[in-house]
Amino acid sequence: MWLYKPHNQASLRMRIFCIIYLVLFGFVCQGQTLGFSLPNGKSRVQFPIEIYNNLIVVPVILNHQLPLKFILDTGVRTSILTEKAYSDILNLPYSRQLIISGPGNERLVVAYVTNNVSLDMPGVQGRGHAMLVLEEDYLELRNYMGTEVHGILGYELFSRFIIQVDYERKLLTLMLPHRFKEKKKFSWLPTQIQDTKPYITANLQLNDTTSLTAKLLVDSGASHGLLLEANSSPKIIVPAKHVSSIIGRGLGGEITGEIGKIKSVNLGPFQIPDVITNFPHPAAYLDTLKSSSNVFRNGTLGGEILSRFTVIYNFPGEKIYFKKNAAFKKKFYFSLSGLTVRAKGSLLKNFEITGLRENSEAQKADVRVGDRIISVNGILVSDLNLNVINTFLNSKPGRRISLVVERGSEKLKKEFRLEDPL
Repeated sequence: MWLYKPHNQASLRMRIFCIIYLVLFGFVCQGQTLGFSLPNGKSRVQFPIEIYNNLIVVPVILNHQLPLKFILDTGVRTSILTEKAYSDILNLPYSRQLIISGPGNERLVVAYVTNNVSLDMPGVQGRGHAMLVLEEDYLELRNYMGTEVHGILGYELFSRFIIQVDYERKLLTLMLPHRFKEKKKFSWLPTQIQDTKPYITANLQLNDTTSLTAKLLVDSGASHGLLLEANSSPKIIVPAKHVSSIIGRGLGGEITGEIGKIKSVNLGPFQIPDVITNFPHPAAYLDTLKSSSNVFRNGTLGGEILSRFTVIYNFPGEKIYFKKNAAFKKKFYFSLSGLTVRAKGSLLKNFEITGLRENSEAQKADVRVGDRIISVNGILVSDLNLNVINTFLNSKPGRRISLVVERGSEKLKKEFRLEDPL
């Protein structure tokens, strides 16, 4: 798994352990009766979801006992529990231990496989699942998302249902494929399901003179808008105006790259201009995202774009449907404050600055890494969460930000204006 920070934190992206898919799938799927189902007589269910950093968080009950929250991710093959402590509470048995090593045989991840697990959601039953259990939350998901997150759901759910994600109303609808009827107000794109993941073709206008017909993984578990792999096409060149940055964290450590804008992304009839795009350094990227297959792609399309639509995933019919929502015309901004903020503490109410962009207005105002935020524009952080704080810090260029921070035993007031580095 690896994590992109959100655009207001240098772009959050969650890619869940591509390194171990092949290993896991080879051991846990044999002989299992996997399956999500609806109660008899039901052809669809709908329930509320939460949205954090463009990521979809759904309620899950593990083994009929433990209420948890999982991310709904089109880019993962099997269910993942992010910390072994939760499965230990239920005394779940483990059939196998996995140790995943990085370069130089450095140990990156210890994980376990548990079988015959129940994963229930409102109106949805899940029986006989195999699940990967991480020894600990290696990526500190709860800290960088600012909410409790305990796991990931992927292909096993998308293969059983037609799934509609309404980002604007924060509703998830699951429908049985044979009862699904196409909706006239939606436009659809043909989709290839390869290695359990959905791929579409999109027309990208990279700049005034260069266009590219790109194969993109549609990745609901990524909060960035677009990521392009420079080594996949000679046309993919980092824009002249860009920011070099840590764009994420992975199993092997920090992932570095450049962040810039391309002229537009065209999804069927929808043209999306001035899209913030990540260009990861190939060595850092491949070290963490070692693919489990030979599927070619130019990049990934993530939540910062997907959240501008109501999206219907039809894996069985190999189509994805789009209908734009009120956020469609929202502008793309990257790290207007230059700050990366992390939530800490048992209640995730301590907010520490862990990253600071060089030459940003916040740096010029003497904000420092390690400062703990006490208030934002006069509002105490006890009344806020990380999502709201990041919304303040990435709202629009020119907005004045007033922070009260704690540095050692001092409380200091720092003021600056948000600035678009791109």
